[in-house]
Amino acid sequence: MVGTSPVGLHRVIEPVGVLPQAAQRLDSRPEIGPDEVRVRVERLNLDAASFRQLADKHGGDGAAVRTEVLEIIRTRGKMHNPVTGSGGMLIGTVEEVGPDSPLGLKPGDRVATLVSLTLTPLAVADGLADWDGRSEQVPCAGHAILFGRSIAAVLPDDLDPQLSLAVLDVCGAPALTGRVVRRYDRPVTVAVIGGAGKSGSLSLAAARRAGAVRTVGVVPTDAERERLAAAGLADEVALADARDPVALAAAVGAALGGPADVTVVCVDVPGCEHGAVLSTAEGGTVIFFSMATSFAAAALGAEGLAADVTMLIGNGYVPGHAAYALELLRGEPAVRRLFEARLAAD
Repeated sequence: MVGTSPVGLHRVIEPVGVLPQAAQRLDSRPEIGPDEVRVRVERLNLDAASFRQLADKHGGDGAAVRTEVLEIIRTRGKMHNPVTGSGGMLIGTVEEVGPDSPLGLKPGDRVATLVSLTLTPLAVADGLADWDGRSEQVPCAGHAILFGRSIAAVLPDDLDPQLSLAVLDVCGAPALTGRVVRRYDRPVTVAVIGGAGKSGSLSLAAARRAGAVRTVGVVPTDAERERLAAAGLADEVALADARDPVALAAAVGAALGGPADVTVVCVDVPGCEHGAVLSTAEGGTVIFFSMATSFAAAALGAEGLAADVTMLIGNGYVPGHAAYALELLRGEPAVRRLFEARLAAD
């Protein structure tokens, strides 16, 4: 393969001229160009919003979910949910490295990709036969292609690969949360909507480490409230439906004594934008770290509320984010217990 692009333009089949993430279809052939890397795929991790949408669509029918995921990959040459617009990430073993690849990988490295499956050429060879369609983590045999500007992390030897995959899937959330909290020149309060989930629990730990004076984790069920309270990752745990703006703002206000300076949205359902804005103090910051977020709803909702807040969309990348998230997992036993319990339940 000649004339490769470091951002993968040469892999776009249609429409020509767009980047791989925006493409309808990618070329997933295994032959690599001089700056590409081919990975033998072992496991996919579907992002939470995508998996929830598929599971809800098919009423929890795992076989139907598996069939649709296979069809998406077959027709698009990547895992790119057409409804949520999101994908996930993968782990695997490096098979071949082009001579001009700048990624620093070598054959035999076990890696996790830190770029979305929505822009990663992917082919499945086993029909996902070992996946029951009922969990975000998908055992898989196939191959994927990394570009010159892709990002991947070599998996650490001291952690179970499935645990590493779960952490690295959301590693941008705690890194961005910590960065935002540290930028304030005063102690701030932080609300994490979806605090008992993967990105939520890591974001709570990151906020505390970054100097947040008080934190609240907001969850939708009594079971999650008990789980997060037992973990001790938040100063307060509040129960509220994030899709109910008034109830969410009231819950955050009661827990913190007023709206939060920083609100982090980590839930995987749509309709949480207005509640997040309403829960945030004037001059505060809202971080939307969910693929279910609607930019229009967030922007127009804030305008309609006359809310003077800065809104950030977490793009999943902050320099050093993978190492930071893994260090949080190692250094925060409560976070690790939550992740391991989630994996056991799946």
